[in-house]
Amino acid sequence: MKNILITGASGRIGTNVAEYLKSKHHLTLADIQDESATDSKSDGVDTVRLDITDIEACREAMKDMDIVIHLAGDPSPEADFESVMHINIEGTYNVFRAAQEAGIERVVFASSVHAVKGYPEDAQPNPDMPVRPLNLYGASKVSGEAFASYFAYQENLPIIALRIGGYDAVALTDGNLSASNMSIYLSPRDMNHLMEQCILTPMINPL
Repeated sequence: MKNILITGASGRIGTNVAEYLKSKHHLTLADIQDESATDSKSDGVDTVRLDITDIEACREAMKDMDIVIHLAGDPSPEADFESVMHINIEGTYNVFRAAQEAGIERVVFASSVHAVKGYPEDAQPNPDMPVRPLNLYGASKVSGEAFASYFAYQENLPIIALRIGGYDAVALTDGNLSASNMSIYLSPRDMNHLMEQCILTPMINPL
């Protein structure tokens, strides 16, 4: 059983992942969503209000943790530069830096299909193709992937970056059943299973 910190835990993905993992690991659920939230514990799950733009708060949250699942961020494809700069870019750096200083075993980082969403609809991006974000949100996720690579290879912090697609049928609602949207569909069941494997699978340095 691992001590796991989940940032952005009150979001759609965080809520489902936490529900799935809470019987398997000791969880600390961190989020800034509720301004009135206070630190608490219930059903063996800790909760803490965390602003990831505050690096000292990130350092405090990392204490005694084994694994960090970093889901926090502005998830809007229409997000402006100020928001993605402070939350998605600076905030992600703070999480990685605090995790590295704390000796965290590994970080699972929620990147996005938006990192390569700028390719034509009929193109199938693969890992060997350059990133091509369509919007500032996607660009911020590219930045997060770059930080992940830096911390992994230069500062020995194991990180897994997941390019998450259309989670929980969001891309398929309102009759929007295009081939492109169907190709990025990710069910909660598969997301939960993928996250569990990211926690349990031994890390192998590819280089």
